[in-house]
Amino acid sequence: MRFGKTLRTSVYAPWRDKYIDYAKLKSMLREDKPDDEDEQPWTEEDENRFCDEIFNTQLEKVAQFQEEKMKELRGRVDATFDKLGELPTVEEGQPKDDTLTAKLKELEGELDNITNEVKELQKYSNLNYTGFLKIVKKHDRKRGDRYKIRPMMRVSLSKRPFNSEQGYSPMLNKLSLMYYAIRQHLEENGAAEPYPIDLETQPETHKGERYTAHKFWVHPDNLLEVKTYILRRLPPLVYSEQSAKEVDGNADPTITSLYFDNRSFQLYSTKVERDAEASSLRLRWYGQLNGKPDISLEQKMVHENGSSEERKFVIKEKYVKPFLDGDYKMEKTVQKMERQGQSAEAVQEFRSTADLIQAFVRDNKLQPVVRANYVRTAFQNPGDDRVRISIDTDIAFIREDTLDSDRPCRDPSNWHRSDIDSSGMTYPFKNINQSEVSRFPYAVLEIKLKDDNAATRKRPAWIQDLMGSYLVHPSPRFSKFVHGVASLFEDHVNSLPFWLSDLDTDIRKDPQVAFEQEEERRANQAQNEQVVGSFLGTKLGSYKPSRSSPVAKSYLSDRLAADNAAAAATPQSGTHTYGATPVVGDEPGEPSGGANGDERRDYGTLSSVFPGFSLSKYSKAKRAREVELPAGVVEPVEWIKNAGPLQIEPKVWLANERTFLKWQHICVLLGGLAISLYTAAGKNTIAELMGVAYILVAIFAGCWGYFLLHKRRGMILQRSGKDFDNMIGPLIISAALMLALILNFVFAYRAAFQHGTHGGGHGKVHGNESTTAFMAELR
Repeated sequence: MRFGKTLRTSVYAPWRDKYIDYAKLKSMLREDKPDDEDEQPWTEEDENRFCDEIFNTQLEKVAQFQEEKMKELRGRVDATFDKLGELPTVEEGQPKDDTLTAKLKELEGELDNITNEVKELQKYSNLNYTGFLKIVKKHDRKRGDRYKIRPMMRVSLSKRPFNSEQGYSPMLNKLSLMYYAIRQHLEENGAAEPYPIDLETQPETHKGERYTAHKFWVHPDNLLEVKTYILRRLPPLVYSEQSAKEVDGNADPTITSLYFDNRSFQLYSTKVERDAEASSLRLRWYGQLNGKPDISLEQKMVHENGSSEERKFVIKEKYVKPFLDGDYKMEKTVQKMERQGQSAEAVQEFRSTADLIQAFVRDNKLQPVVRANYVRTAFQNPGDDRVRISIDTDIAFIREDTLDSDRPCRDPSNWHRSDIDSSGMTYPFKNINQSEVSRFPYAVLEIKLKDDNAATRKRPAWIQDLMGSYLVHPSPRFSKFVHGVASLFEDHVNSLPFWLSDLDTDIRKDPQVAFEQEEERRANQAQNEQVVGSFLGTKLGSYKPSRSSPVAKSYLSDRLAADNAAAAATPQSGTHTYGATPVVGDEPGEPSGGANGDERRDYGTLSSVFPGFSLSKYSKAKRAREVELPAGVVEPVEWIKNAGPLQIEPKVWLANERTFLKWQHICVLLGGLAISLYTAAGKNTIAELMGVAYILVAIFAGCWGYFLLHKRRGMILQRSGKDFDNMIGPLIISAALMLALILNFVFAYRAAFQHGTHGGGHGKVHGNESTTAFMAELR
């Protein structure tokens, strides 16, 4: 079917005027007239008129409508999400509320309408995307003698936000989360499907085990780094039997997949358009075909819910052609299984699989159309299939069809190309017609995670970091079969995958930008999960931002940054503010108070009186900031150490407690000295007064230690950059003790001089010796 007819039959009626005007563009190219009948030459004016129409009119019309529709759908999704968040929490075991159930059904209906419209928008995007590529190809083939506009069109499409499946992912994930929350309540006994982590995955089933597949492209510049990153966690999986057959002895085997389709490319169309029950069929073998490898015939089926499963069996090369023609039904393999004593259930299952695949080939008139050849490097722990990773490199797609009966790419009497397999031809396949081969420029990374518990699945941290890093480019819907057909049979298909335009762009990313985008995506998803979890009364997922994540900044740090920015913009030349009191400098443009005019001082502390008194690294850093910064350099509003969640080592708390205990030790020593003096004073009034003085100093020491304990604890919690040392307390205690010693000596000397006795003086000398010993302990 021609694309013009496909476009007319696929138009969504409410948006009829918003599609590409394919007929008008064809008429401008005079496509309906053969070249020998087209007497009017193609002029520069015709070229300008066509380019203006397709780029400035048609492309802008489609892009603007797509953007407006996406904005409208996001608004509807957010509004529905807000309504869901306002509903009361559903307690476990609580009887269902009819009013709440009615509201949830109403929300479910709204979600169905949004989902249907999202699907129509995806079809709209795909249809227009294919139309633009096809019309520029017609231009380059018919009118492209001087100008080729197809490369420019592919670059323009790649820059449009609508031309990306990743643009739909956040909205689809939000829809999926709301569906999960609603159906958890509406379904009996909570029988709803488990909430998927995201929609950028493909559920698969292998041998009864469920896996979640994630696909990425890897630029050749990043390939070595990705491999070494994986090798630190997983060992390479060695294909010993197949590798022994490799010509170059490489441990990574060469894999050939031969894909089937009919002349109308029905399987391709259902896969691109994501129709329910889409299927694909392939023959796969390792190494060279002339080495007699085991050949596996595999049918992959994608169900309506997005999950997939496989049917496959091994077949010998000489039986492939008879089986495809329907002349052989795997009787010899069945007889061999019976001779080996295998169970009747296993034999029946094999016979059923073979019959189903043979009927699938016959009913759809399938034949080999494209070959994918690649080198696979696999990583997996021996005996542990929870994480399986593969990297495919040297990917080449080759035509294997017989669509042109005059010049078939493959001998119609054979099921494969003998010119490639008989000669043992390898990548890059330079000995065949280069129009029949397409080489993929990137490596394909596929990560499969086993779903041990689908309700509580969790990715390993290193897998999460790899998937969100700058090293990989997400391509969740990538398919070798689809890409091979789209790149080699573009004239035979009416729908193209979105990722084709990405081949004309540089998929490498800036590491910091990629990190910030991934952290923002995770934070948004965690916020959505928190709302739904609050409604269900459970916890969905767990997200903790990394220390350097832009979403890890606290409210306090954001507030301080805003206050500092506002304070920096307020002062004018020659005027500086301390607290609420303006101080004018001596000269215009000269800071008040000397070199420190731009600094906010903390008055009332010793550091404000003697700025150079403290020698700590914080004070030095503070004084270093007084230097005038060069032009274009802005003082940071927040230290890197303050970003991220608060994490304090235990030794910090213990150091603060040790300081407190030291002060209590001083308090006990002074208290003991004071009580000794007061007790031994008898009727000596001077000794009693000195004992009371020492008691007051001891009380001050205990209170000061308690005060510092709580003050420094607050500074630790606030991650303050201020000095932790404080000289006021030690200076007061030292001065008080020195004053007490001096007074004690003066009073004792006067008493001894007046009375001429040495008994009392001896007691005072003893007190002085005790005080001297305590001063040594204090130091």
